[in-house]
Amino acid sequence: RELENFSKTYLDNPNGASLTAYGNGQIIAAIGYAPYDDRFPELGLGREGVVEFVRLYVDPTWRRAGLASKLCAALEQRARDAGMTKLYLHTHPFLEGAIGFWERQGFSISQVDDDPVWQTTHMSKAL
Repeated sequence: RELENFSKTYLDNPNGASLTAYGNGQIIAAIGYAPYDDRFPELGLGREGVVEFVRLYVDPTWRRAGLASKLCAALEQRARDAGMTKLYLHTHPFLEGAIGFWERQGFSISQVDDDPVWQTTHMSKAL
């Protein structure tokens, strides 16, 4: 379903963006942001000027080379240039290294859900 709405969410939307990195003619990394829909109102983020970083992926053979950090920095700059004021994302402790990675990108933990399985970790960063 998300692929069906990709253009509408990331390309044709002034509050959406997508970046893709290529190596040897293949997609090796990608990340995007979409307008934050305030589906976690307890975080107090609102909607105005807030975008959600989503779908960071780096091909395993290209990991640990700084590519994810470069993509994040470029996407953050795009959000800043678009007038956004805050970035939001959520991740999970079972995604090895994810929380530490996002902290190194300047994100702070806002809340960790009290769920023994998912322990959704909400993070944000002011621009």
